[in-house]
Amino acid sequence: MQIVLFVVGLALLIVGAELLVRGASKLARSFGIPSLIVGLTVVAFGTSAPEFAVSVKSALTGQSSIAVGNVVGSNIFSVLFILGLSALISPLVVSKQLIRFDVPLMIGASILVFLLAWDHRLTRLDGSLLFGGLILYTAFLIYHGRKHSNHEKPSQVPIQQLEKRSAITNVVFIIAGLVLLVIGSRLLVNSAVAFAQFFGVSELLIGLTIVAAGTSLPEVVTSIIASLRGERDIAVGNVVGSNLFNLLGVLGLSALVAPTAIDVAPSVLSFDLPLMISVAFACLPIFFTGGIISRWEGGLLFAYYFAYTAYLILMVTRHEALPVFHAGMMYFVIPLTVVTLTVTAAQAFRRKHKSRETPKAAG
Repeated sequence: MQIVLFVVGLALLIVGAELLVRGASKLARSFGIPSLIVGLTVVAFGTSAPEFAVSVKSALTGQSSIAVGNVVGSNIFSVLFILGLSALISPLVVSKQLIRFDVPLMIGASILVFLLAWDHRLTRLDGSLLFGGLILYTAFLIYHGRKHSNHEKPSQVPIQQLEKRSAITNVVFIIAGLVLLVIGSRLLVNSAVAFAQFFGVSELLIGLTIVAAGTSLPEVVTSIIASLRGERDIAVGNVVGSNLFNLLGVLGLSALVAPTAIDVAPSVLSFDLPLMISVAFACLPIFFTGGIISRWEGGLLFAYYFAYTAYLILMVTRHEALPVFHAGMMYFVIPLTVVTLTVTAAQAFRRKHKSRETPKAAG
């Protein structure tokens, strides 16, 4: 029965993501709103609904390890697995707004969560601060979207009855897609947790891996389908927006509704949260390299997720290979990656600088 529910949940995720991307992209174009804004708000927040439901429920029932692990694991999964896989399918074009505003904001929110959790707990005051940040961020996006829409020509604004009906249809697609995503994720996560508990895995590991990957499956399917359909702004904006919503909205509201403060495990504070921040920082040099996430960069992110999962498994099982694996990652793989990305970013910067100087010299 659990296997059947798992398959049904996955099918609902695929159908829901298709409806969501189709409705959101068409609605954006019909109202003159950039696809990026839709990807950062409606699609990102909607596909984060499973994380929201799982973390809030876990906080209410005192399962703080799942509540925190779900958010931290989902954010690591989103950047490494989802962006990596999407870029492997089709190189992703990154907008200037993401590079200049949204990614730095994601990095800032990640650091803020780390600082608030420094005392190994997230209080209601911490939650209100995070949730207030989400309100301000959403307000900015709405203002930015309206400002862009006001610059469109009057003929591009849908005023005919036929276009209004089309807009209503797209809204129905979006709502239906979100509903199917939530139901599908719930079926899939419940099945996955049942499998994990059967094998005696800890709650924290469940939150960081099974639950995090399961609740992030809407983002996986949505970003992949968006990438295949050519809606690359939605594919990238969905990941960045979802991560921001997880940090500010999911963690914030979870801390607000929890009967007591949410406890943050020492291992999360010493390893998983710093890794989440590092992953967020890794986006900047990748995004700067010509404004495109290439296939090799996607492959690099994708490989890192499996290395992270392997590390968690070795750590939980206390395998004898853990020290060698840890040393190899810390002193060889990660430094080599940093150097490669830095050199690539520097070369891209020089090319842009030369291209700007060439017209001046010609003039």
